[in-house]
Amino acid sequence: MQQSYSDAQLAALMMAWQMRSITIDELLGLRDGILETGVFIDTKPYDVLDIVGTGGDGKNTFNISTCACFVVAGAGYKVAKHGNYAASSVSGASNVIEAQGVKFAQERDQVLRSLEACNMAYLHAPLFAKAMKFVAPTRKALQIPTVFNLLGPLVNPARPKYQVLGVANLEQMRLYQHIYQKLGVHYAIVNSLDGYDEISLTGEFKMCSNTLEKIFAPADLGFKKVIPADLFGGSSKESAAAIFERVLKNESSPEQKNVVLANACIAIHVMRPELSIAECLAQATESLESGKAYVTLKKFKEINA
Repeated sequence: MQQSYSDAQLAALMMAWQMRSITIDELLGLRDGILETGVFIDTKPYDVLDIVGTGGDGKNTFNISTCACFVVAGAGYKVAKHGNYAASSVSGASNVIEAQGVKFAQERDQVLRSLEACNMAYLHAPLFAKAMKFVAPTRKALQIPTVFNLLGPLVNPARPKYQVLGVANLEQMRLYQHIYQKLGVHYAIVNSLDGYDEISLTGEFKMCSNTLEKIFAPADLGFKKVIPADLFGGSSKESAAAIFERVLKNESSPEQKNVVLANACIAIHVMRPELSIAECLAQATESLESGKAYVTLKKFKEINA
């Protein structure tokens, strides 16, 4: 934050961590530094949820996690989604939210107003994590993933009590599992075993949470297996935004709808662990099919225009 280090020194530090792997305590130290020097959003009296992926899986899917956030909000739960523009696709969370005509805000009053009116608030990462802009040029010049890619899911300025995190491999799953246990977060971490950083329904996926560690098949949730082409995120910002809106209008393909419901179902289960997976899926399905999820989107757009 004080810009005391040169780009060369920052690059050396990032590469050292890449070569020997960062420890859990080092990652938590960086998280604390980013949160302490950034903008904090106090969402009290609400306990909020975030659904986020580490990104970088190279699958170019439509924005499943952001769609799932609106489905969960439509089901009556408070969601504070933290996101950014995509680095390698056209369907990052901030891309699809901005395409809806939404203006990003960092004022607590606006965030609370949005949560109260439609159960959904969006936190555009660059407005809050002030320290990140000082390492951005070095990260861009290195052109490889660095430790800062791991920090994104951990620095939601609302510090959510509940979090669903999608990771691209099982090594990351174990790392974040240790971190969430230290932080005391109610969590579910998911990884599709064919490399998606979310529940893709393209095959089996693993989930670990505060109470569970299990490999699921799509059929365990009542869904058929889908193929990667069913989840394509579009080739332009406009097409990505159109898919996003069709899903929430319940006008998408069954495959797109089902993958969103699967992720929303797990998010509800994190908030309501006493419910069965089937009961959580029923709530997600009712939110989408009744139109509540789309009403949530419309109210969200009105409040944040």
